Amino acid sequence: MSPVTVIVVTWNSAKVLPGFLAALPDGMAGLDWRLVVADNDSADDTVEVLRALAPDATVVQTGRNAGYAAGVNAALTAAGDQGVALVCNPDIRMRQGCAKRLADSLGDGVGIAVPLLYEEGRDTPHYSLRRESSVLRALGEAVIGNRRAGRFPRLSELVTDPGAYRRPTRADWATGALMAISAECRAACGPWDESFFLYSEETEYCLRARDSGFATQLEPAAEAVHLGGDSQVSPRLWSLLTVNRVRLYRRRHGAVPTACFRAAVLLRETSRAVLGRKASRAAVAALLRPGAAQPDHVV
Repeated sequence: MSPVTVIVVTWNSAKVLPGFLAALPDGMAGLDWRLVVADNDSADDTVEVLRALAPDATVVQTGRNAGYAAGVNAALTAAGDQGVALVCNPDIRMRQGCAKRLADSLGDGVGIAVPLLYEEGRDTPHYSLRRESSVLRALGEAVIGNRRAGRFPRLSELVTDPGAYRRPTRADWATGALMAISAECRAACGPWDESFFLYSEETEYCLRARDSGFATQLEPAAEAVHLGGDSQVSPRLWSLLTVNRVRLYRRRHGAVPTACFRAAVLLRETSRAVLGRKASRAAVAALLRPGAAQPDHVV
């Protein structure tokens, strides 16, 4: 088996990198591996931290804040390897043997393997599996909320069935904080879509992989802690996430379904904005901007 390449994209990540690097040996136990980091022009000490704590890592400096997908592509290009790629955020903390369990679950139609993700300080796994967007699912989430609607597969993208997180489960896509991707899947899919600066790039990649015959599958024996969650509190990031959902839907559907989907998403965010949620107010403003749903629009 070729060495597993750990792919990390950083941007002002100096605070979270030491913990990520400290967890790597346990997380990668049982594998031959190497680390390739693409840094998107960090203004803090990210590169210095890498060189001090991971001197054997390959560091690619993109020279600009190029976005997550562009960083992944830059790191993969520098890796120049056809083995398994482990694409992960720097705020991931892999638990013992996580990467090997993910790598071992690839094959037999599985091109992307994801672990159980835990939020820091919580004992129950995060709902990380998703169904493909649809007008009915967007409407269900708008009317009754994504967690309540998640009990009904036709009414929500979110997979909330506890049993789905206790067994290997295939989904249309999954949270992209940590993904093992086979060489065969990468060859079929090509590079990540850099038009999505942040958010929806992992969704697009998983759906493209599925279109090429490669499933995304949860491996519950693999576990990691994710320190993230900025999209839940930052109006700017939440509006970017929301607009990119509509952009991706537009890529895969016609004008009329996209208008219906956008209206359902707008209803959801408007109802929450009325209740005082600042992030939803920002999302409503972004959705109402001309061109927000166009496939070539970059926020």
